[in-house]
Amino acid sequence: MNDRRDSLMLLDTPSLYFRAYYGVPDSITAPDGTPVNAIRGLLDFMARLVRDHLPTRLVAAMDADWRPQWRVDALPSYKAHRVAADGGDQTPDALAVQVPVIEEVLDAIGIARVGVAGYEADDVIGTLAGTAGCAVDIVTGDRDLFQLVRDDQPVRIVYTAKGVGSASRWDEAAVTAKYGIPGRMYGEFAALRGDPSDGLPGVPGVGEKTAAALVSKFGCVEDLLEAAQSGDDSGFPAGARAKILSAADYLAVAPLVVRVARDVPMPAYDDRLRATPKDPQRLVELSDRWGLDSALNRLLSAVQQVVESQATAE
Repeated sequence: MNDRRDSLMLLDTPSLYFRAYYGVPDSITAPDGTPVNAIRGLLDFMARLVRDHLPTRLVAAMDADWRPQWRVDALPSYKAHRVAADGGDQTPDALAVQVPVIEEVLDAIGIARVGVAGYEADDVIGTLAGTAGCAVDIVTGDRDLFQLVRDDQPVRIVYTAKGVGSASRWDEAAVTAKYGIPGRMYGEFAALRGDPSDGLPGVPGVGEKTAAALVSKFGCVEDLLEAAQSGDDSGFPAGARAKILSAADYLAVAPLVVRVARDVPMPAYDDRLRATPKDPQRLVELSDRWGLDSALNRLLSAVQQVVESQATAE
């Protein structure tokens, strides 16, 4: 069992509030009729996660840029299918109006909210996970973050694809058992297989089994491409070398797009959980304005219990 006396939980916040928006009825509204299903759902998710996993530190990672230009420059198809007519993303209007409220509520509670211009929440998470110096739980429904799993720190994924209430914790062995690859190589695997949800074409004719075999044999995409270009067919499944060579231009840029950044410049933040809200007056105002009393109380109670139990343990 991990020593939980110091543990960091990193939330893929956009993943969670999208799940809340689509999973909580839109009949959940503020007193003025404004939808608050994503807000209330996210707060309840966070309460459940804090109770179940007992973090001592918590960061809500945000998308300051959901489609960074440096990724688009490398691969124009990256998330291109999600671009709206106005050039922004296709976030439903009823969700878009809730995101600023989520940010205000988190700030008033005193939960660290970190987004960095030019980077996605994934990149913030990748950087924080690599520098945490303690056990890390990354909460996400996005398989891309499997590439951050490490057993030596450890960094685990709390995977919410089937819902927060039935989330499972993934370590390197779990990734290997599912995909047949070394746990930390998921990004390379995804680059080869492709991912339509992110606009990654992958290598034509290379499916999961071939991608797993190639990653297991050659490791990173750069070494795989170098081996293919060497003219030696050994180590390649039948026909795979030709497929890799035909996709050489794509594979030259795919790693930059697929790999989570690990060197994002971080602003100052305080990730320690607080027994009491940072700005209680503002939190009351927000609660009254948006009808969040019950959900906020559940989250505040969960956080207080964790902080108090930690103080007792020390």
